[in-house]
Amino acid sequence: MARTPSNMIPLRTIAPYFELPDTVSGKSLSLTELQGDNATVLFFICNHCPFVLHVNDELVNVANDYSNKGVSFIAISSNDVENYPQDAPHLMKEQAAKIGYPFPYLYDESQEVAKAYDAACTPDIYVFDNQLQLVYRGQLDDSRPENGIPVTGKDLRHALDCVLSGKENTQIQKPSIGCNIKWK
Repeated sequence: MARTPSNMIPLRTIAPYFELPDTVSGKSLSLTELQGDNATVLFFICNHCPFVLHVNDELVNVANDYSNKGVSFIAISSNDVENYPQDAPHLMKEQAAKIGYPFPYLYDESQEVAKAYDAACTPDIYVFDNQLQLVYRGQLDDSRPENGIPVTGKDLRHALDCVLSGKENTQIQKPSIGCNIKWK
């Protein structure tokens, strides 16, 4: 299992605009349509990565816990589906239904959105404030497949709590670790 770290882009980076097809609803959705009133969480995931499969349930839990607090959640898959057909849009829709994603699952066929965000791995997590300025990037928590640490979402939850309370996140932000994005 490859272990690729996320790129820790500078805090305060403005979220690059995008418009992508949502594999769940079939609609084209934009960042401005999906932006949360208080925060926007964007994560790059895919169907087959063991690191994503390991945290899927907690991503759903965090989204369910914070969606009613003005936080929106957006999942994007940018993997090359020609060489990784298990990440094809119709299978993304099936995966979203199976896991019960309470957020859109967008398909970045051109991979331009992943490049704009300097995404490197799955899962790769970003938190933006209500002005779409980056306030957190990195891991969900310290759990990884087979390391025995429970999946709690503590790093992401702490980042969201800081945004919602108007406090600066002074915790060390650790890169996420996962499968590399499957570039064309």
